Amino acid sequence: MYNNKLKAIVLPVVIALAIVLGMGINSLLDHKEVPVNMGQRMIGSKLDYILNMINYSYVDSVDIHKIEEDAIPQILNDLDPHTVYIPAKDMQRVNEEMVGNFGGVGVQFYKYLDTVTVVKVVPGGPSEAAGLQDGDRIVKVNDSIVAGRNMNTDKIMSLMRGEIGTDVQLTIVRRGEKQPLIKNITRGSIPIKSVDVAYMFDDTTGFIKVKTFGMNTYDEFMASLAKLEGLGMKRLIVDLRENEGGILPIAIRMINEFLPEGKLILYTQGKASPRMDYNSNGKGKYQQLPLTVLIDEASASASEIFAGAIQDNDRGNIVGRRSFGKGLVQEQRLLPDNSALRLTVARYYVPSGRSIQKPYDEGKEKYYTDIYQRLLHGEFSQKDSIHFDEKLKFQTVGGRTVYGGGGIMPDLFVPGDTVGFSRYLVEVNRKNQYLYDFTFDFMDRHRQETKNIKDYKQLLKYLDRFDLVNEMADYAAARGLKRDEKGIRDSYDVLDSLIKAFIGRHVLDDDGFYPIFYQNDVTIKKAIEAQGTGVQAD
Repeated sequence: MYNNKLKAIVLPVVIALAIVLGMGINSLLDHKEVPVNMGQRMIGSKLDYILNMINYSYVDSVDIHKIEEDAIPQILNDLDPHTVYIPAKDMQRVNEEMVGNFGGVGVQFYKYLDTVTVVKVVPGGPSEAAGLQDGDRIVKVNDSIVAGRNMNTDKIMSLMRGEIGTDVQLTIVRRGEKQPLIKNITRGSIPIKSVDVAYMFDDTTGFIKVKTFGMNTYDEFMASLAKLEGLGMKRLIVDLRENEGGILPIAIRMINEFLPEGKLILYTQGKASPRMDYNSNGKGKYQQLPLTVLIDEASASASEIFAGAIQDNDRGNIVGRRSFGKGLVQEQRLLPDNSALRLTVARYYVPSGRSIQKPYDEGKEKYYTDIYQRLLHGEFSQKDSIHFDEKLKFQTVGGRTVYGGGGIMPDLFVPGDTVGFSRYLVEVNRKNQYLYDFTFDFMDRHRQETKNIKDYKQLLKYLDRFDLVNEMADYAAARGLKRDEKGIRDSYDVLDSLIKAFIGRHVLDDDGFYPIFYQNDVTIKKAIEAQGTGVQAD
């Protein structure tokens, strides 16, 4: 329920989200060097000639490297939206996303009132070993002052990150200490979590939210399943909403856990890539576990493969809204200067034989704004507003009709929930982050009282003593956002849930956020209602 509301709050960024989905790690990710001899005249010879002429003969001095960097994206512009150039300066970040870790100090921080505050020290990480504590204020990173300056979060992160084994010095201010403390920290390997949360939604329903498909996701996923089994799981919901994809072989391994032997998971095929089938091997541990998969308009690529394989094999229910529609496979090819070309080399097809790639022949602008157009056309609220091409009709293993050409349509459609929506809700979330800043301020003021809280149920019991919505409204009013009594009344339940969920994140990380945030989620409740009734279509 509130997941949908939060998306409505940040609706203007939906186009940016579409662009991110287009640039995501949605590929086979085979790292290949560019061939030296392709058996024909190198197509780039004319371009090389022109660049050399400019470099040596142009009337003024020019930055030929910049010209080259600017030209490459233009060359790729007429290809599909997912063929992209990755400059060398961005490769470290891209590689970190793929391998699932980075070199860092092991803290989660939040910049509040121009002060970098440690929200969480990663257990077992370098900062814990150096004695950092939750609530410490970081004022300097090496010789760079980060407090009281308009320094963005990315810049602060870049100062603290670096190669594993290198040293960084943090100057911190701690409550109760008269003088700043100096902490010398050796950067270590910090994992990038790809499974946000795994918990029992009710006595029998296990719930796992997968954020992306990275190198460590399969292991995280299997560990989550084992944990939930131990807690009495009898059925499972896998939440792939807002999952933009990732590494294809990882998604295939996860799907394999739910299918009997010999079932087609997907196949890929392209001009220079012969058809390759991926089939289940029958060794999956959870072939009989009742399964539901949640998707939405931001579920793309590998998450669509997951949903499509389950749907086409009639293995479980797909619940939510139509997915993004990315059915292209990329290979990442390394270039001599350590930049890379992520080149589309094939299409993927889910078991029914359908490609779920949405059209891109009318240009990238229309492609990227497709999600926004879906919203305007009422697709997020009415299933009947979705129209598929009858020529792209396919059949599942069990004979149900499914369609290609535009994402995965769920078996059970759940519209976006707008109950409790108000202009005040939008303003308090978007304008200077009043709501989020309040939750951080609240947690910071009650740090001693909350430090021993172990789970979200214990936290909720503690928070029930406060009138958090009105406290937040007063906090926002003191900072310039006028109280809107009608808006507060209309959105009271939503605000209450958001405030408690964000406090939960500050105190317990995602284990505190999602179980509170999803308590009244309509899509999850519909999924639970549908489980046990077999695969269905509405």
